[in-house]
Amino acid sequence: MRFDTVIMLDWSAAGTPRTGKDSIWIGIAGADGIRTENIATRAAAERRLADLLDSHLATGGRLLVAADFAFGAPAGFTQAVTGRPDALSLWAWLAEKVRDDERNRTNYREVAGQMNGLFEGGGPFWGNGAKVDTPGLPRTKPDHPPGLPEHRRAEILGREGGLWPKTLWQLAGAGAVGAQSLTGMPVLERLRRRAPGRIAVWPFDAAAATAPIVMAETYLSLLGPQVKADMAKGMVQDAAQVSRHARAFLTLSQRDQLARLFAPSVPTEVLAQEGWYLGAGQAALVQSAFHDV
Repeated sequence: MRFDTVIMLDWSAAGTPRTGKDSIWIGIAGADGIRTENIATRAAAERRLADLLDSHLATGGRLLVAADFAFGAPAGFTQAVTGRPDALSLWAWLAEKVRDDERNRTNYREVAGQMNGLFEGGGPFWGNGAKVDTPGLPRTKPDHPPGLPEHRRAEILGREGGLWPKTLWQLAGAGAVGAQSLTGMPVLERLRRRAPGRIAVWPFDAAAATAPIVMAETYLSLLGPQVKADMAKGMVQDAAQVSRHARAFLTLSQRDQLARLFAPSVPTEVLAQEGWYLGAGQAALVQSAFHDV
């Protein structure tokens, strides 16, 4: 798993166009160095990503696109929603249901409420940062549906060195990733459909081993000390995160160490249903990218 270029994506579920803190940032690391881009809306970000992917397919080489949101749900959820257990069926389902416009207006809360209706109790999704209530979506954490895990295995394994990855179910509040996931998966689904077989999603597509473009999930809190150092120099946290992680993943690729992140000791059925994020339980390896060899 060697790559010539790494794109690191920090997504946002903001309800209005926004730049700066808590907006969409893209970090790109390659032969020409490292640069960051800040994009105000999800629609504009999707177009920009499409351009980057098309350009890379035209010029050759291998590209890793790593995104900071969940690519799957705890085991059992996708089967209940789509009738199939594999995570990509959830991507396709969300691509049909979730709507976004040019002003970042989105219906992901309504879709979450709809999915909640398939389970006992008031969840699993919870959290609403909007002023208006959404039917079926509680603002605070309800009793969790029996038999449905609260966390994916990657999130449990990733609890190391003070890290605490959040669950898909939390849509609002500090560190929440659920809203980004529900708005991000549909975007990546549309992008991967642009070039079947040439754009692959790890760990769901067998083609990820050789495809020119590979999409994978990651967690942009793996490089806390390095990001804090950049912030102390005045850098926006999101920009520091995408640039640092893009640089780290490219460095690991150049050292032939990145493949270790793509080889978790997890049953294949878990990977197919829940997904996995690059760096789960391996934060030390990602941080080693900034150590002298």
